Amino acid sequence: MAKKNTSSPAAANARETAVAYLHSMLMQRRFEEKSAEAYAIGKIGGFCHLYIGQEAVSTGTMAALRPDDYVITAYRDHGLALARGMTANEIMAELFGRATGCSGGKGGSMHLFDSKLNFLGGHGIVGGHIPIATGVAFAISYRGGDQVCVCFFGEAAVNIGAFHEALNMASLWNLPVVFIIENNRYGMGTAISRSTAQQDVVKRAESYAMIGTSVDGQDVFAVRKEMDEAIERARKEQRPTLVEVRTTRFMGHSMSDAASGTYRSKEELDQSMQRDPIVLLKTKMLSDGMITEADYNKMDDEAKAAAQAAWDFADASPEPSPEELFTHVLSDESTVGAANHAELAGVGR
Repeated sequence: MAKKNTSSPAAANARETAVAYLHSMLMQRRFEEKSAEAYAIGKIGGFCHLYIGQEAVSTGTMAALRPDDYVITAYRDHGLALARGMTANEIMAELFGRATGCSGGKGGSMHLFDSKLNFLGGHGIVGGHIPIATGVAFAISYRGGDQVCVCFFGEAAVNIGAFHEALNMASLWNLPVVFIIENNRYGMGTAISRSTAQQDVVKRAESYAMIGTSVDGQDVFAVRKEMDEAIERARKEQRPTLVEVRTTRFMGHSMSDAASGTYRSKEELDQSMQRDPIVLLKTKMLSDGMITEADYNKMDDEAKAAAQAAWDFADASPEPSPEELFTHVLSDESTVGAANHAELAGVGR
């Protein structure tokens, strides 16, 4: 590893942080490239929405959270799950529909979930999870906790009714939630200019007396700084924030959609890829003497090996048994239901 500019404790800490970010982003990139390969040969069925190009958003945000904070997102969830701490093996197994997957192989790409990490999904309905995030934040406030809930969604979701209802209640009740718009400018194949009257989407915050901010989503350090402020505001002041992260997806909307398709030109895509978040971070680290080219190649090789290992693990895992069709359909009334009923009974006294 490089020795330049790492002699002071501050420089060493800065290098350690940057290396951690680069490792997280490379792991997401190589995992999803392997996912695309598996999808192409039929190892993965159903839908598969890749996060490639947006890795700085997940990495910068997760670095700002505590382990007991809550995360909820939509269907483009692989990178966020990896950055939150889920293993490549359990995620790939879920994509392969195997029993060792995080949701027992029954959820697939859009329904990654890990209660131990407070990662609450993985939701397939556009914007349907935004009111759930507001509900989670209400529960935190009701119980007197100091956790925060962060909620990711695309810019097209700001046009649905649930978005407005959820933000209104979050602001009215002063709830500890950060709403994060991952604005990649396309809702499926529709450009934002063709779907949204107010294209400066962060202005939606003004309607709900909520602070709204925008940040460059290709710069992991800028994302971390913006999220630090928004999360601190939620944790200490119980005030929600709407953060617009301006980013780009390098792949199509899903694996059924070509990267450029007919709705954006190859030239536009090529221009966007000039600001690859991994390349930007790598270039900065090389320039600052934090790593060498050999260091980078070693990290990249490790990420590729981990992605291949996840493929091998998933491919060797068993499929769920037929009996699993009848499990996890309803909550277990003897445990969760009873506890909730007891709490509600106490409220009424």
